[in-house]
Amino acid sequence: MPKKVKPAGDGKEEGPVPCKQVKLEAAGGPSPLNHDSPSGLFESLISPVKTETFFKEFWEQKPLLIQRDDPVLATYYRSLFRLSDLKSLCSRGMYYGRDVNVCRCVNGKKKVLNKDGKVHFLQLRKDFDQKRATIQFHQPQRFKDELWRIQEKLECYFGSLVGSNVYITPAGSQGLPPHYDDVEVFILQLEGEKHWRLYHPTVPLAREYSLEAEDRIGRPAHEFTLKPGDLLYFPRGTVHQADTPSGLAHSTHVTISTYQSSSWGDFLLDTISGLVFDTAKADVELRAGIPRQLLLQVETTAVATRKLSGFLRMLADRLEGTRELLSADMKKDFAMNRLPPYYVGDGAELSTPGGRLPGLDSTVRLQFRDHVVLTVGPDQDPSDETREKMVYIYHSLKNRRDTHMMGNEETESHGLRFPLSHIDALKQIWNSSAISVKDLKLTTDEEKQSLVLALWTECLIQVV
Repeated sequence: MPKKVKPAGDGKEEGPVPCKQVKLEAAGGPSPLNHDSPSGLFESLISPVKTETFFKEFWEQKPLLIQRDDPVLATYYRSLFRLSDLKSLCSRGMYYGRDVNVCRCVNGKKKVLNKDGKVHFLQLRKDFDQKRATIQFHQPQRFKDELWRIQEKLECYFGSLVGSNVYITPAGSQGLPPHYDDVEVFILQLEGEKHWRLYHPTVPLAREYSLEAEDRIGRPAHEFTLKPGDLLYFPRGTVHQADTPSGLAHSTHVTISTYQSSSWGDFLLDTISGLVFDTAKADVELRAGIPRQLLLQVETTAVATRKLSGFLRMLADRLEGTRELLSADMKKDFAMNRLPPYYVGDGAELSTPGGRLPGLDSTVRLQFRDHVVLTVGPDQDPSDETREKMVYIYHSLKNRRDTHMMGNEETESHGLRFPLSHIDALKQIWNSSAISVKDLKLTTDEEKQSLVLALWTECLIQVV
């Protein structure tokens, strides 16, 4: 993989940069992100690199650096979050640990300088100025509208949760030691400059966060400095560290991250339980008891291993002909924990049905399509001992923005459930731009009207 170098101002080479480096010249006109659609937003975020090229050559494979000499875009990036925003944010009631971390990298170790309880801006600024500490602000999309707007669209685009953290580091300082993350990372440089060093992964596509010792990671594979308007992407598992150069102003960047616990392995774990549940209903062998005292064995017996291998082959054969995979948690968790659609005003269109009431003669269409998931699963009603399969519709229209990605905050699911006999009618609504209620594949007119009224009440369809 050949490295590329960028001539410095004096004509000398400045050192290696990631395998792909794109230099943009000022275009003269504004360069805002395209918020018309999720794909449009992502295309504009990584412009001029094409989306197809990005996923073919970089996604989960290697870093991408996009350097831009565009003052309009740099100004836009600066508007996303500034050091000066902290004063007003602290007045809203921020807490150490939950909302803000204060830390510094000292001799390759992370030193946490958090106080107890509520964050006071004057103390925060004192630690920043005198202790050269980095301020890490958690999930700023809870308070910054434009980051909400960006991340909501990216969650639609990736079909995965998208979080963010802001890092503000004084000149001549470093906040974190070398480490790797369990997320795909997009870094937007907002204020000042940040010097980055990236190293080859010790654990490619890592599933967990981990610190790495300097003597274990070797020399940087890529080294460069980000300026306002620049973007950096690197895959999970990429070892990295960053510092603010001496003699310059502070640096502010936002890390936008996604695809945590979204691997094929995670999806297999999510769907296998439903597949076993269905297969056991039809196959008496899976319902037969395990050998006596199997659970008391120190090692798994050869008989048990052969039996499980046979069951896995049988499940694989059954999977080939399955169209309705049961998602145990992933779909529901995504819908429950993601951002609500971006809106300006009171957001009444997300909680109060609008337009005409749907009837049998109406034509309806799905709305907020990117914020709705449909899945099939066992009935979750504890009073139903038969555990018949139901169709579940989960949506994020009523989700709380202020708890997004905060982990320990309580969340609730919003949506509807229908008998499995409604699945074909729901697919008709999902797969058509508009459909007549009369044409829905349900037995009675009453069922048709009941279905569309339930969807309309949840603001999921509108009459056209």
